[in-house]
Amino acid sequence: MAMAVSGKGQKLALDGGKYVRYTPEQVEALERVYNECPKPSSLRRQQLIRECPILSHIESKQIKVWFQNRRCREKQKKESSRLQGVNRKLSALNKLLMEENDRLQKQVSQLVYDNGYMRQRLHNVSAATTDTSCESAVTSGQQPQQKNPTPQHPQRDANNPAGLLAIAEETLAEFLSKATGTAVDWVQMVGMKPGPDSIGIFAVSHNCAGVAARACGLVSLEPIKVAETLKDRSSWYHDCRCLDVLTVIPVGNGGSIELCYMQTYAPTTLASARDFWTLRYTTGLEDGSLVICERSLTLATGGPVGPVASDFVRAEMHPSGYLIRPCEGGGSMIHIVDHVDLDACSVPEVIRPLYESPKLLAQNMTVAALCHIRQVSQETGNEVVCGGGYHPAVLRNFSQRLSRGFNDAVNSFADDGWSLMGSDSSVEDVTIALRSSPNKHHGPLLNSSTMFTALGCGILCAKASMLLQNVPPALLVCFLREHRSEWADFGIDTYSAVSLRSTPYSIPSVRSGGGFSGNQVILPLAHTIEKEETLEVVRLVDHEFSQDGALSRSVNLLQLYSGIDENAVGARSQLVFAPFDESFADETPLLPSGFRIMPLDLGADSPKATRTLDLASTLEVGSRAATCTENKTAGNAINLRSVLTIAFQFTYENHLRDNVADMARQYVRSVVASVQRVAMAIAPSRLSSNIGAKHSLGSPEAHTLSEWIFRSYRIYTGTELVPADPQTKESCLKNIWNHSDAILCCPLKVPPIFNFANQASLDMLETTLVALQDISLDRVLDDNSRKVLYAEFPKIMQEGFTYLPAGLGSSSMGRPISYEQGVAWKVLNDADSPYCLAFMFVNWSFV
Repeated sequence: MAMAVSGKGQKLALDGGKYVRYTPEQVEALERVYNECPKPSSLRRQQLIRECPILSHIESKQIKVWFQNRRCREKQKKESSRLQGVNRKLSALNKLLMEENDRLQKQVSQLVYDNGYMRQRLHNVSAATTDTSCESAVTSGQQPQQKNPTPQHPQRDANNPAGLLAIAEETLAEFLSKATGTAVDWVQMVGMKPGPDSIGIFAVSHNCAGVAARACGLVSLEPIKVAETLKDRSSWYHDCRCLDVLTVIPVGNGGSIELCYMQTYAPTTLASARDFWTLRYTTGLEDGSLVICERSLTLATGGPVGPVASDFVRAEMHPSGYLIRPCEGGGSMIHIVDHVDLDACSVPEVIRPLYESPKLLAQNMTVAALCHIRQVSQETGNEVVCGGGYHPAVLRNFSQRLSRGFNDAVNSFADDGWSLMGSDSSVEDVTIALRSSPNKHHGPLLNSSTMFTALGCGILCAKASMLLQNVPPALLVCFLREHRSEWADFGIDTYSAVSLRSTPYSIPSVRSGGGFSGNQVILPLAHTIEKEETLEVVRLVDHEFSQDGALSRSVNLLQLYSGIDENAVGARSQLVFAPFDESFADETPLLPSGFRIMPLDLGADSPKATRTLDLASTLEVGSRAATCTENKTAGNAINLRSVLTIAFQFTYENHLRDNVADMARQYVRSVVASVQRVAMAIAPSRLSSNIGAKHSLGSPEAHTLSEWIFRSYRIYTGTELVPADPQTKESCLKNIWNHSDAILCCPLKVPPIFNFANQASLDMLETTLVALQDISLDRVLDDNSRKVLYAEFPKIMQEGFTYLPAGLGSSSMGRPISYEQGVAWKVLNDADSPYCLAFMFVNWSFV
């Protein structure tokens, strides 16, 4: 339908060849309804005509056309705005790629020159071997004099700004040569190709001192805001324990020189943490760019001597930093360089790859910085919507508290009040650390005054590290998250939750193998725009749990789930959780526990496993079988090594300290045993005796159900669910999983609980496969849509299917949903008996 505007400003709608004139009052009434519901049903349109006298002479069909045209204009406006944004981004990206191409051409020229120089040297050496021994001796005697020793700068006084400015200018020049020049041989990271929807361009160092990573990207924030965000490293770098700026010296161009002391966490319990003493230089360039560069102050560079901490190993930061260029039309182009030497020789050889891999540095620091800037940019533009109506900054604060609290437990620094407790045997497989005083660095992480003075208690941490073989970290963490009953003990979870609020009723005994008879519901709260990190609430209910007469208890956990991309080389996978009362108050105490898995094989040709959880993992509720399979060959994950770190925190009363320590030690040993059992079950070598065999996406039940869905849809509607008729069960499952419309199934019983869903359905419901089993059809549809469905139910049972009109509903988080059409049909099994009902919601969207 077309739309026109009259000369008097009144809108005209073309309907059946006739123009319908709307007065400003009528347009205002229609706009009010449109803002509430862009796709009103036929009943809603009739109700609108009855409630608004000024619309009484307009037919329902004409109003339907108005809403269609209004949606079309809105869609065109959004599309035009999106295309303009894409065009600006592509223009900036083109400029970035041209600069990158120039840099690569310079690098090629340098390599050609180096190659010619080495050929000439080899020729000279060959000619020298034909000379007399005396001449050769003279030549060899001159060689040491040709080596240029590393220049030593004189010691520079901390109170001498001129000396520090000289160091700063040297740092600036070296940083720019890495960011835009050829000072480092950069190799592009696999899977990080540039594009309009990519995060940026990422590269890692090859054959340089220490490890280095480089990133280039575009963000819609202004340079000043980008600089402020990046300088606040503790807000986005999860491994940053603290960053203290001890001295600030203003310089020209509105810049400054800062002397900074930074402490970072160790990722495992197997090595000491690192700290840095650096000079940070902020200045502007002639082209309007903003630069923040930084390097360590050492004996070689000169400058003042920094603080020394006993629990830390001093690491060195080579010239690194951020080059921030303003873009035409707004936004910034960012170049990031991170170059450090983490003193890998001081750590055990088995975990040395964690300190020698530039890919790990890239994922944990360089990529994290660019992703955080993009996240802040979208939050600033109100493009991020979080569950429960919470502000993104509030939830991001809780994510940081969970991560930092877990890091604090893993490291157990002495200056935080931690002390080690003696082992109960000669085998120190589990380390027990005690803290009986508040944390001076992270007081806000938990309500120390309440916990330590009111209850007169302390905090106990039981932790352990172990090596894993042939288990992809992302896959294992995903399994631990969705199958908590395989390793967790509900009695321990309940004890942890109760002990944060009051004196615990008693210390529970550890149940062998963990597990509980109830269920868990995962409610997503927020995730980063790249979906590499998710914050969620986990509700645990165990109806059979009994403690001091309590027949049923429920526990709420705030959980941080990260590192879920199996193709992100060098990324750590982490599952951290803490008892939580859902108040989201700043003083809410958090005592995080959890798992962290870090890959050790990070070579360019290291094997990767790309697998997915079984689509039908909720078909058989309560099953403890590992429903994980591969979509690559099983051999891809052979020889994949990683290190797992486990840490669990508990509160204790002083007179019960030893009892809580025994319980914690037994519990961690039980969890370790469970994890080892799970790791063996999902390792590729256990999944198939034929290493080269290709596995399907899901279990046999999932494939069978998907085939029934396809076949039943064809029988009842006379059309195909997808244009091409799938020939195999595996293709059926893949087509359903990737279908753009939401497809769900529920059994033929009351209440109709969903037991099958594709990816679009999970996005629509804002839930997960595990939590799907707690969502019923009644919760999704609104009253009108439910009435329509129930009225059509006899037709479904008699004729096998029915089409449902456009309707409304809500996700598990309460967000309104609309869909243009619904389809419901019976799913028949191989015996042509009704097995379940399938629903498809076409062109769904959030209202």
